[in-house]
Amino acid sequence: MEKEKYVAYVSTYTRGDKNGIKIYDVDMERGRFIEKDKVEITNSSYVTISHNGKYLYSITDFGVEAYEILEDGSLEFLNFASINGMRGCYVSTDYTDRYLFVAGYHDGKLTVLKLGKDGAIGDITDEIYHKGLGSVAERNFRPHINCARMTHDNKYLLVADQGMDHVNVYRFDASMGKVMLADIIRSELESAPRHIKISKDGRFIYIVHECKCYIDVYSYEDKKNQPVFEKLQTVKTCRGEMGSYNAASALTFSDDHRYLLSSNAGDNSVVLYEVNEETGNLTQIFCLPVGGEYPKDASLFPNNKFLVSLNHETNDMTFFRVNAENGTMIMNGPPIRVDVPNCITFHKL
Repeated sequence: MEKEKYVAYVSTYTRGDKNGIKIYDVDMERGRFIEKDKVEITNSSYVTISHNGKYLYSITDFGVEAYEILEDGSLEFLNFASINGMRGCYVSTDYTDRYLFVAGYHDGKLTVLKLGKDGAIGDITDEIYHKGLGSVAERNFRPHINCARMTHDNKYLLVADQGMDHVNVYRFDASMGKVMLADIIRSELESAPRHIKISKDGRFIYIVHECKCYIDVYSYEDKKNQPVFEKLQTVKTCRGEMGSYNAASALTFSDDHRYLLSSNAGDNSVVLYEVNEETGNLTQIFCLPVGGEYPKDASLFPNNKFLVSLNHETNDMTFFRVNAENGTMIMNGPPIRVDVPNCITFHKL
């Protein structure tokens, strides 16, 4: 039986380095990365892979770029498209890979773009500026969209607004590529909902809150063409200590959706939860230090035996051997240098 092969794509800001996406071969036996290639792109703040696994989309300074994923995991540039706004911070596709959604942190703008059958990015089909005043006249005084993600049934787009402390739920018209507000999931004031993940079967929604370091778990169903959300659980991502400032950042499922992990800046830790597939509830396995500063993203390897942390402020990736049964995480070799890393995604060849 041939071993499964993976590559990892790491997006970075480009400070004195033109290559915003680094590509690594993944050593699944040893839990390490071997640099394979790099892609010239400015300030790739987020990357996503289409649901059919053929294309990679990345944020860049003035819009988005599309790449075809080649057989060996290398990337071939397809095209660039403007988002008619400030640089985005998050990108995702709908479940038919016909549309691309871009979240704008700086200008509070959601942009919807058409995708071609060849993976190339086409015209803008809709654009919405979030409006309003948040709770504090500092970070939260205006809309900051940080995430836009479709429900698995491809009916609703969930858009996390950190500045306004809520998630807008848009009904999605897939024939026109238009969105229309259907509901709002409200969070605590000054909690800053950051990223959203959805369970494998699509029944549960997970929202991580950057400023108050917690994850809300909701059930989701579509009843008579109305989205219905019910809060099931709230779990902390780290211990809050007086006088310390912590910020939750990553939210990532393991490949098999058995585990969910988040990371904490300030505390500089990663927290791993076991997911109950029946109830959607999370049970914490461990919360341990990552050996670097500001783990902006972290991910389990596809075999759940290793973990990598992208440490934004120490300009490196740290590697760990993980045993979820025993609740242990042990450093696995030296860090790998990478300047201001933002996010990571694994891809099976």
